[in-house]
Amino acid sequence: MSKPVKVFILLGQSNMVGLGKVKGGDGSLEFAVKSKNKYPYLVDAEGKWIVRQDVRYVQYMSGKGPLRNEWMTVAGNNLGPEYGIGHVLGNSIDEPVMIVKACIGNRALGWDLLPPGSEQFEFTDSKGVTWVHPGYKGSPERWKKGEEPKAIAWYAGKQWDDDTTDAKKALTDLAKHYPDATKYEVAGFFFWQGERDAGSEGLSSRYEQNLVQFIKQLRKEFNAPNAKFVLGTLGEAKKGSGHKVLEAHLAVD
Repeated sequence: MSKPVKVFILLGQSNMVGLGKVKGGDGSLEFAVKSKNKYPYLVDAEGKWIVRQDVRYVQYMSGKGPLRNEWMTVAGNNLGPEYGIGHVLGNSIDEPVMIVKACIGNRALGWDLLPPGSEQFEFTDSKGVTWVHPGYKGSPERWKKGEEPKAIAWYAGKQWDDDTTDAKKALTDLAKHYPDATKYEVAGFFFWQGERDAGSEGLSSRYEQNLVQFIKQLRKEFNAPNAKFVLGTLGEAKKGSGHKVLEAHLAVD
């Protein structure tokens, strides 16, 4: 514990929250590990889930939590990518590792997760209607050009504010989340998101620009200018299909 904890923050929507089944028949993690002999690093010689003493797993969700605050092990009913990520990082890094997941499902980068510094823009859809989309802190999600916007009880970037605030809770009370730790370094971000924006012509057209701003603001927010940023693309989108969000993901890469 003389070295700073390497912190990796997981963000996104339902992909990152994780809807995979831990227990059950074929299609569950338990079946894959114990019946198909996949992911052997998750269990010990007796077939019990391994508990890592060098990787901490913390989860918050929209101000609630910590929902998880424990040494990395398979637990609960559902899973996201944190087990695969956590074990690889724990094996690769000499310093102690902490995975902090702060996200919730059905959130758009161009609306709920819109980062500070994002500006209002206009977009004319395939029907010839021009819509105005707000910048950070603006509301509602969109309105027709020429009409007076009527704010709702949500604003552009509300989920950004919630998720970054939750992640900072884990860092502010570091020893409560990683016992005996006194120092940390935000070493990287993992982001898995895109379906919500893909359903909107306007938001998908702006995805690349929003993603670049998102990365810049994360590094600024957590004082981590050299932190790596890892993005999971959408499994249902095929390269060369014209899928705007996938094209944006690959363009930023």
